[in-house]
Amino acid sequence: MAIPAKGTPGVPGDGPDLSAVVVPLLKGVVYLEESPELWNSLLNLQAAVRDYVAVLGLELILDEAEGYAFLRSRPEAADEAARVPRLVARRQLSFPVSLLLALLRKKLAEFDAAGGGTRLILSRDEVAELIRVFLPAGSNETRLIDQVDGYLNKVVDLGFARRLRGQEEMFEVRRILKAFVDAQWLNELDQRLAAYQERLGRPGEREDD
Repeated sequence: MAIPAKGTPGVPGDGPDLSAVVVPLLKGVVYLEESPELWNSLLNLQAAVRDYVAVLGLELILDEAEGYAFLRSRPEAADEAARVPRLVARRQLSFPVSLLLALLRKKLAEFDAAGGGTRLILSRDEVAELIRVFLPAGSNETRLIDQVDGYLNKVVDLGFARRLRGQEEMFEVRRILKAFVDAQWLNELDQRLAAYQERLGRPGEREDD
């Protein structure tokens, strides 16, 4: 299926073409701060983009206030699912990575509530402190840092955090995380974290075989 170019009905002939907007969205998240021209084109063609990606079984998620946009699969009826291949794959996350995302989302909510700015920056050591209590007891410091590095690498790969240039141990928590861990889920976080601790188990709580 070809993406309409400039001059196609519904796409202004003297403006950005639809393909220049849809293709980056199919590749990943579009951020205002990283691609301001692309972002403006997306805003101008928003209705056309929504119509086009709907044909592909996708929906556009766009947050003007936070400055990000991405595509995700639409909730589909069973017969639609059989006819339309999934273009945006679901990713199965490991338990520790899911836990870290939950903790970072909680930290982002606390940061916003404090009104300290728009960018939440954490060091690797601060991330380690967030997750330390939930990891199996008895791990030495070196092993803990190695584990945290691995989890952070995955979070960065997923696009929920990024390393600061020239400061490899400093990370910015990207605000798109709010779109994946919503307010209702966050309100239940304390119960979820308690369940996490129970699942991991503490010393002396190991179940008999």
